[in-house]
Amino acid sequence: MRISISLSVLLGTVTTALNILSDPGSLGPTPEIVHFYYDQWPTGIAVSASGPNVGGYTVAELTSNTTEIPFPSAEINTPPGGRVNYTTYPPTSANYQNYLIGVQSVVIDPADRLWVLDTGRTSLPDGTLLLASYGGPKLIGVNLTSNTIFQTIIFTPTAAPGDSYLNDVRFDLDPSLTPSGQGIAYITDSSSEGRNAIVVVDLGSGEAWRRLENHPSVHPDPDFVPWVWGQPVYMNPGGNQTITNVGFGADGIALSADKQTLYYSPVATRNLYSVPTALLRDRSPYAVQKTNAAVQLRGTKGVSDGMETDSNGLIYAGNVENNEVVIFNPDTGLFQPFVRDPRFTWTDTFSTGADGYLYFTENQLWLSASYQGGVDKRQKPWVVFRVKLPGNGTKVTQTVGSG
Repeated sequence: MRISISLSVLLGTVTTALNILSDPGSLGPTPEIVHFYYDQWPTGIAVSASGPNVGGYTVAELTSNTTEIPFPSAEINTPPGGRVNYTTYPPTSANYQNYLIGVQSVVIDPADRLWVLDTGRTSLPDGTLLLASYGGPKLIGVNLTSNTIFQTIIFTPTAAPGDSYLNDVRFDLDPSLTPSGQGIAYITDSSSEGRNAIVVVDLGSGEAWRRLENHPSVHPDPDFVPWVWGQPVYMNPGGNQTITNVGFGADGIALSADKQTLYYSPVATRNLYSVPTALLRDRSPYAVQKTNAAVQLRGTKGVSDGMETDSNGLIYAGNVENNEVVIFNPDTGLFQPFVRDPRFTWTDTFSTGADGYLYFTENQLWLSASYQGGVDKRQKPWVVFRVKLPGNGTKVTQTVGSG
């Protein structure tokens, strides 16, 4: 004999208030809003101790909390005939050496000079990214006292091939590093279709060479999918074009406070890597092999775009999947959250100020049309935030020609 017992329970809603644990959504110091962008979409931010604050989009000076003007002039931001060369087939990016084509990064060096990193690449109206031409990829130094250009380094196609994408740059002004005595720049090449690498530049001679080219540590993980605001992010330009994984390589970059170690990370991974800077500068016959063998995986910090260092030697990086900025302490090897806020939509670029603040842009990159089926879901304004650095941290400084 089978006995069946059926219980029917009618459940109603609970009206009694309960303390159910939930994600608070924020952590750490309260971010202060420094600037709203209502016009052009920003990438970089550069905070000077003595001169103007500068943002990249191409390049502008932030003149108030909501306004910008072209920097260092409107002329250099406006190439004659435009940024596209339609005389080639297919079209290519223009090759002007004295005009800005596609600025990705603006950085204040340890001597409070501004450097503008031009990828030399621009896009067609349909979003197609064009190859660079010789003369376009360059590094421009600007004196912030006079707002005049004091140096322009044009990269050869060997240092910056047409499919390169020069993304971010850091500086060491120690005169003992090169015969020129003017110091070294380290640049990430994050190209989604090219050969990712670290580009090393002699600031005196202008000579540049590539290291870690095609090394696994600078490459995107082909199977990687970032998640932002609970949603997977793919390259999805729409219009029946193929949906692919996000494919950006080495992007964020930071120098240790003592300049002995370079930290870097592709966008399409959560990993943080490091390599001794002495090996990147090495020009001996076995330099490539020695540099490749010296790369270290320092751990997982989350998906990052920009990175930065303070005077205490702490490394800051965005973690866009968790709406936060994290700290890596090289002395302990540990990661920890620094500041978290639901308004963080894609932490792009950092700048440490002499005022003891960490500045960073939030630009909603993942909501742009290239990732959202051709529909631009970004909402103005885009924002520059700042937070006070811990432990009385400040910008790492050097004078020109000093160690």
